[in-house]
Amino acid sequence: MADRAAKLQKKAPDSVFMGTRVRVFSNVRRYLDLFLKLTPSLNKMRGAGDDTNNNNQSTTLSKLFNAKWHVFNFITYFLLFGCGLTVGVILSFHLKNISLDLHTQLSLTSRSSSPSLAMAPQQPSDSPVETISDDGAQYGLNDFLEPPEAMHGMDDPQLLWRASMIPRIAQYPFNRVPKVAFLFLTKGHVSLAPLWEKFFKGYKGMYSIYIHSNPSFNLSKAAEPQGSVFYGRRIPSKQVRWGHVNMIEAERRLLANALMDFSNQRFVLLSEACIPLFNFSTIYAYLMNSTQSYIEAYDKHSPVGRGRYNEKMSPHITIDEWRKGSQWFEMDRELALEVVSDQFYFPLFQSYCTNACYSDEHYLPTFVTMKFTPKNSNRTLTWVDWSRAGIHPVTYLSPLVTVEFLKALRHGSQCEYNGQSSNICYLFARKFSTDSLIRLLTFAPKD
Repeated sequence: MADRAAKLQKKAPDSVFMGTRVRVFSNVRRYLDLFLKLTPSLNKMRGAGDDTNNNNQSTTLSKLFNAKWHVFNFITYFLLFGCGLTVGVILSFHLKNISLDLHTQLSLTSRSSSPSLAMAPQQPSDSPVETISDDGAQYGLNDFLEPPEAMHGMDDPQLLWRASMIPRIAQYPFNRVPKVAFLFLTKGHVSLAPLWEKFFKGYKGMYSIYIHSNPSFNLSKAAEPQGSVFYGRRIPSKQVRWGHVNMIEAERRLLANALMDFSNQRFVLLSEACIPLFNFSTIYAYLMNSTQSYIEAYDKHSPVGRGRYNEKMSPHITIDEWRKGSQWFEMDRELALEVVSDQFYFPLFQSYCTNACYSDEHYLPTFVTMKFTPKNSNRTLTWVDWSRAGIHPVTYLSPLVTVEFLKALRHGSQCEYNGQSSNICYLFARKFSTDSLIRLLTFAPKD
């Protein structure tokens, strides 16, 4: 392109110069023709002078000579003017070409000596694109796999979109240790934190922790100490009201944050009043070897079951598809991705499961039963005592926490696990008060 532009720049002045030279010589030729036409007239004037008398002969010859001399001077001056004009035009265009060539050479020289100003060649479409940081380091797979900090700057739509990304290749191209994500939905701090500290000790790299608490608590100074497993694990949260649909929004927010870590394989929802019934290795093996997720779902013909159904959900959700169950779930990564990606059923609950509907007891049981029944065990792994009438379960104080009681929770039930009968049906239990912490630490399972 540069050579072509230079040729065009040289060609244009030459064409202008040729046009100007033609016009100049045309004008010279026109005046020469005029001179030739005047010559016969002068001859006639000279012949007419012979017929006059001798007295006027000298006068007539003098006039004729003066007229001829003026015409000759005019033509001479004109020829000189034309030659000067022609020489000036020629010199002007030659000097202009020299200036243009010099400017082009200087421009090309400066571009070749300054790479930042030169236009970079476009890479072919099949060539790899490398991403280089400001310090010159190349981004690799580890940078992509590194999950963001728990307290990030994404809003809910950005978070859910980011978390819904699914690798289509099942084999991982890196060494991956599957982890269990513990999702704590709390009002403030984890009140039984010392018990959980003991539970997690020695198993770093096999678990992740995420805490969704009241936003006002996140801003307070009552944060966990720096050495705690809960330190820095709070996520951006929003206000949650008991029984309201924003309880589900908080659960989806916890799942989405945990999904951004590709190593998280199983996801457990817990509260600040939950305790582990077994040691870490037992719970880890139970979850990792399981072929199903654990969302309690059943059809309850009562005011607290079908009585909460809103007919406006039909035909997308019918009353026969309506389910009830425990809020406290455990699920695998595949189901967690489906929950955070749900843009059809969840908006129905946001619109029509309000007030006394208690969407946290109905959304997941209904959604999972409708879409993923074969993958669900239809039971929960978190034991809760609903033996007393009321809208809240029994809270266990210190005197009620005994060795016999905890043993009954661990092995006092029968259920199905991976198609086989088992007496380990619950891995967690609630609700336990903070005054029971000492006894819980004393009776905690040993490794």
